[in-house]
Amino acid sequence: MQQYLYHLSHIDLDGYGCQYLTSHCFEKIECYNANYGPEVTARLAELIKKIEQDKFIHGDSFEALILITDLNLTTKEASWIEKETIRIGAKLQLLDHHATGSNAAERFAWYTLDTTRCATLITYDWLQQHYHFDKENTLSNIVKAINAIDIWVSDDTLFEYGKVMLGMISGAREIGRILFPDQDRAFKLSMIEAAKERIDKKDAPIELDDDLHQIKKSFFIKTKNDTKDNLVAYYVADLLTKDRQRLTIEYKGYKGILGYNVGNSSLIGNACMVQNPDYDFYMDVNFRGNFSLRSNNKLDVSQMAAHIGNGGGHPNASGGKIDGYKDSFVYADVRQFIQNYINEKK
Repeated sequence: MQQYLYHLSHIDLDGYGCQYLTSHCFEKIECYNANYGPEVTARLAELIKKIEQDKFIHGDSFEALILITDLNLTTKEASWIEKETIRIGAKLQLLDHHATGSNAAERFAWYTLDTTRCATLITYDWLQQHYHFDKENTLSNIVKAINAIDIWVSDDTLFEYGKVMLGMISGAREIGRILFPDQDRAFKLSMIEAAKERIDKKDAPIELDDDLHQIKKSFFIKTKNDTKDNLVAYYVADLLTKDRQRLTIEYKGYKGILGYNVGNSSLIGNACMVQNPDYDFYMDVNFRGNFSLRSNNKLDVSQMAAHIGNGGGHPNASGGKIDGYKDSFVYADVRQFIQNYINEKK
């Protein structure tokens, strides 16, 4: 029987550190990420739905293990996921270090809470105990660095290295996490891998800090080098193009691509319009309901911005704000809200 891991983790260095480890341990793995609060519930529901789909496909050869790391659950959330896990016949394990989860930890046997170690270190020890993971301890130093910064052990020799890694992950906003979660996660895990390769070098924190720009660029380079901004724009525009059917919206008979929290519309929006000449506009909305519009002489987006968001600008570059915008952690919900909002403005 093949075991499939479904791993939900936090969106900081410690959370991605846990997934860096499990991605090296499990052959079959699906990863999800959430910030604290309502997004946890949304991602857990998404995860359960995916397991049900996979179970239907694989049948009796399928065994699902749900792993939750670096996220504390409320007793209500824990009760829900336990019931769902039993219903679909999966196994469940949570590994965390936040004391705010103590009530849930006392009630559920699968809830492991240890406030003395970061989640990455807890996960590392758990994988070594149950899966004979990393027998040569080749990943132990990168785990120690994450532990030192996450629980703030300032006298640890790897603390400064962990500090650079912390900023490395928190500053990685080049790819939209909600819109393209798999690519965003791959980007962050690639940076942790690059950090692992440098951790034993002399003056490692300084070297990693000096190399970060090139580390980021190397992820986005396909054929030839360019400025980082251009490389990111081409990369994200390619993602938007490949997924454009899911991202398509309409305005007065014009066809557009809707991004969410992508940013840098001047480069990405323009690149997207060049790659998609059969589309009339590109729109990017952020979590506050502010939006940017780009076109390539197909639609006067300044008029569109004025119509739907009391905005304006230029015929090919405009913006505004959507009144009563309702944000969501699920892109499909954002798209539906925007399309309904536009339809009501006709």
